[in-house]
Amino acid sequence: MNDTPKLFCLGYGYTARFFAARKRAQAWRITGTTTSPEKAAAMNEKGVAAHLWRGDGFDPLWLDGVDAILISTPPGEAGCPAFNAASQAIADHAKQVRWIGYLSTNGVYGDHDGAWVNEESELRSTSPRALHRIEAEQSWRALASAHDLPLVIFRLPGIYGPGRSAIDTVRAGKARRILKEGQVFSRMHVEDIAAALDASMDKPRLHTIYNLADDEPAPPQDVIDYACTLLGVEPPPLVAFKDADMSPMAKSFYADNKRVSNQRLKDALDFKLTYPTYREGLQAIAKARS
Repeated sequence: MNDTPKLFCLGYGYTARFFAARKRAQAWRITGTTTSPEKAAAMNEKGVAAHLWRGDGFDPLWLDGVDAILISTPPGEAGCPAFNAASQAIADHAKQVRWIGYLSTNGVYGDHDGAWVNEESELRSTSPRALHRIEAEQSWRALASAHDLPLVIFRLPGIYGPGRSAIDTVRAGKARRILKEGQVFSRMHVEDIAAALDASMDKPRLHTIYNLADDEPAPPQDVIDYACTLLGVEPPPLVAFKDADMSPMAKSFYADNKRVSNQRLKDALDFKLTYPTYREGLQAIAKARS
């Protein structure tokens, strides 16, 4: 029997990679799913046992010896693909699994006119994308209740980090400053997200939902301004939201305006942010790339 703890990632995207790297540094074994043979090869090269999985054909044997499960597959009209394919297998392994993290989004809160929201706030979203998330949360919570699973739901904000930040956008010449009066977004550095997931593993049954966000919800144009300042370049022109040429998807993000509180995360888990605002996060990214 292998006593080394094992993490299984249903979906191995950006956040999962950072969380897995953190757990590998703690001597955990990592396994995960991907839909791409090329990504599977890259995972295996980095010591992550990869399983090709495209939403069906889930093998329950993949969960043998697994201590923790991270679920990050996005839901759609047919529901959460991870739930549809793997919920029974996860329920069957309930006695061995000591932590299950489901990555949701703070988009479930919808529009609160810029007010602060916490984990008890009303879920006002009307967008199909966020409604699918609410349904997925409900499905996982019902499964956890029925089988006494240590499920924790994380409602994520805008995720940024190395290779995916305003620094990278400005350097690529793709940055835009779009002004919608009063609009703010919450965000969080991916390394702080990984650390928050990790912190919850010590108290998996304390709370079932955590908002993840840094301390300063901010207008998106301010983040671009700061990235330009760090790089010593002129910021792009400011464009009014009503005049901005944006895709329907991009515009949809501006429909919701809220400030996401991280107080439960801090109080319950004694959590301290490495990057409390976008400034510290962008400074670190710029320094690493200089």
